[in-house]
Amino acid sequence: MRALRKSCIAFLPAAIGLTGLLGSRLPIAMAQSVPGATAPSASGAMEHPARGAMDRPTAGNESPTVQPAKKLKVCLLPKKKGLPYFTTCAKGAEEAARELGNIELIYDGPTDGSPEKAASMIERWTLQGVDVIAVSPNDPNVLAPAMKKAREKGVHVITWDADGLPDTREFMVNQATPKDIGYALVDAMVADLGGEQASGEVAIVTATLTAANQNEWIKHMTERLKEHPKLTLVGVKPSNEDQRLAFQVTKDLMSAYPDLRGVFGISSVSFPGAAEAVKQAGKTGKVLVTGLATPNDMKAFVHDGTVRTVVLWNTVDLGYLTIYAAEALATGKLKPGATSLKAGRLGEKKIEGDQILLGDILRFTKENIDKFDF
Repeated sequence: MRALRKSCIAFLPAAIGLTGLLGSRLPIAMAQSVPGATAPSASGAMEHPARGAMDRPTAGNESPTVQPAKKLKVCLLPKKKGLPYFTTCAKGAEEAARELGNIELIYDGPTDGSPEKAASMIERWTLQGVDVIAVSPNDPNVLAPAMKKAREKGVHVITWDADGLPDTREFMVNQATPKDIGYALVDAMVADLGGEQASGEVAIVTATLTAANQNEWIKHMTERLKEHPKLTLVGVKPSNEDQRLAFQVTKDLMSAYPDLRGVFGISSVSFPGAAEAVKQAGKTGKVLVTGLATPNDMKAFVHDGTVRTVVLWNTVDLGYLTIYAAEALATGKLKPGATSLKAGRLGEKKIEGDQILLGDILRFTKENIDKFDF
C-alpha cells in the first residue's frame, strides 16, 4: 500500500508537466489560423486570405492541416470604368470566376478613360505578381510599354474588346472580326434608310481617334459603303468617350451638312449622345442613328423612332469568355496554335490565329429589344 502511494505521488508531477506542455501548444496553433492581410488590391482594398495552421502534433489517425489551393489572380481592365457597356462585361466576368472556382477577379480601371492611368494600373499589378492581366486598350501605343514589361516579368497578358499592339499580348478575346462589325453597321444603316436604294450623306461619331478597334471598324465600314455609291461619308468625328461631346458633335454635323441622313455612333457613349442630339433637334425620322450600345441604353430611342436598329454582341458573354480564356492560359490549357476553347455555358469557341472569337453579332429592333436586359 505504501509502495502504491509513492508511485502515485511520483506520477503526479509528470502528468502535470505533460498537461502544461500540450496546453502551451494549443493557443499557438489556433493563432496561426487567423486570417492575415496581404498587399492591397488595385482598388486599394485589403485582401484577407486565410493562412494555414502551423505544424502541430498529431495523434493516431488525425490528418494534417490541408492548405487551400492558391487562386489565380486575374485583373480585368476596361477602357473606362463606370460605363454600362463595361459594367455588363464585368458581370459576365464575375459569373465565370464563380463557375471556375479558382479565380480571384480584380476589376478596375480609370473612371475618366485615361490611358496613362490604365498603364499605371498595369505596372502596379505587375509588381504585385498577378497571374493574368486582361486589357481593353484605349490607346495601344500608350499602354504598350506597361504591357510588354508585364510579359517580361512572367505575367500573362491578353486583350479583350479592343486590341493592343501585336507584341504586347498573347491572345485577344474579340467580340467578332472587325470586318463583321463594320459590315453589320453599314448594313443596318442601309436597311434603316430604305434598302439598296438608300441615298444621302452619313457621318461617323467615334470614341477616340486612337481607339484601334474602332479604327479597324471604320476601315471596313468605308469599304462596305463603296458598295452603296448613293451614300456619302462626310466625316468621322471623335467624342472622347464623353456623351455631352457626342451630343455637340452631332449637332455640329447636322448644321454643317443640311442633307445629312444618317449618323453612326460606334461606341456605347457616342451612340446615345448622337441619338439625343437628333431627338432634341426635332429630326427624328429625318436623320437616322444607328451604332453600338447596350440595349438598355437605347430602348427609349428605339421606341420613339429616333433609332431603328442597335447593333451589338452580348457584353455579358464577352466578359465571361475573357475570364475563361485567362484561366485556360494561366493553367496551360490554352497555347499558341489552338483552334478552339471550351468556355463553360458558351461551349467551344473558335480561335483564328491569336483571336478568340465570341462571334455572335446581335441586332436589336422595336420588335425584340425589350427581351434583353443588359
